[in-house]
Amino acid sequence: MRSLLPDLSPLAEHRAYRRLVLGGMLSSLGGSMTTFAITLQIWDLTRSSFAVGAIGFTCLPVLFVGLVGGSVADHMDRRMLLLVTSIGACAVSALLAVQAYGGFGQLWPLYLLVTVSQLTGALGAPARRAILPRLVPPRRLPAAVALQTLTGRTVMLIGPALAGLVSGAWGLKACYLIDAVSFAGALYGQFRLPAMPPAGDGTGRRFSMSSIAEGLGYIRGTPVLLAALLTDLDAMLLGLPVALFPALNAEHFGGRPQTLGLLTTAVGLGGMLTAVLSGPAARMSRHGLGMLAGTALWGAGIAVFGFTRSLPLALLGLAVAGAADTLTVTFRSSMVQVITPDELRGRVSSVEYIIGASAGGGLGNIESGSVAALTSPVFSAVAGGIACIAVTIVIGLAVPAFARYDARAAKPAEDPTTVTASAS
Repeated sequence: MRSLLPDLSPLAEHRAYRRLVLGGMLSSLGGSMTTFAITLQIWDLTRSSFAVGAIGFTCLPVLFVGLVGGSVADHMDRRMLLLVTSIGACAVSALLAVQAYGGFGQLWPLYLLVTVSQLTGALGAPARRAILPRLVPPRRLPAAVALQTLTGRTVMLIGPALAGLVSGAWGLKACYLIDAVSFAGALYGQFRLPAMPPAGDGTGRRFSMSSIAEGLGYIRGTPVLLAALLTDLDAMLLGLPVALFPALNAEHFGGRPQTLGLLTTAVGLGGMLTAVLSGPAARMSRHGLGMLAGTALWGAGIAVFGFTRSLPLALLGLAVAGAADTLTVTFRSSMVQVITPDELRGRVSSVEYIIGASAGGGLGNIESGSVAALTSPVFSAVAGGIACIAVTIVIGLAVPAFARYDARAAKPAEDPTTVTASAS
């Protein structure tokens, strides 16, 4: 059993990493409740899958701002950037609570605040991802990534179910309020971080538009890294069913808020199980092959969810998808952090964030919501899952080096200030 469980040594040995992970976990729990509340509030106002999916349009400014955030993270103190953007995100959550308690009953404040939240997240996420190799040494990096994935899946498991219960008891407005308060955890962990200046002495390194192109050029010139990001985009763009949850819940499973919470919780439950038993995954070296297999399994689980009218089978399909997604996230994050040198890590991490957490997810919601409006929610989910599998096969055939990638043979990029950060 010990070989199956995650390696907890990064939490035990590196206090700065421990504070950042645990504080971020508390804040992410509140954030997942806000995500649930926004989806439910828009559905209650419109009864439209397209309106729910239109949340994805709020990600469009992130396509540019995220790249800027990555470049800024490579040219300034990453700790300061984290603090500033977290304070901005906390303010957005407070305003969401104000509009809910004020009973405005309009869509535009929701879309506007979600857009601002996306922008602050896009500015801060590259710095948050890029500091990890400064908090733990290279030999602990796969275990640290697995632990971060575990905390994320814990949030996915608890957050939606808790949000469903809170919404049923006190209304969705309480979810927004809890989110605003939960930022205290993230701010504490970030405030206690050591300084995170740019790699080297930073002499002559200033933010410029050409620095963004430098990061994109590095990705384009590294086929394995490019294939990893495209595989993630495939899953998020074609296989993301979140915009369909309210409609399929109403059509197949009775439409109760508690059941809607269970659908998202099922994804987190599968991911949680894989993350808890992440010991073998952390030791697996064929990360590219693991990403391909996990993405194909994700598509299959989503297709089953869209097709069935049985709630237990739907939950099982979503749990399988969540388990597969945890594997792909762990492998992708490890590959990005190992392959990318520190002076480019913020810019590469910004692209990873845009694809996985922002633009990919947003465009995926637009795609699934639009297809559902033109056809049906069932067709959108099933066709999206099958298309996800097909594109995964194409990527594997087009970039054979990706499937052959072996982390044991990869040359890790050097990380200049790990010891200073780890000892804090």
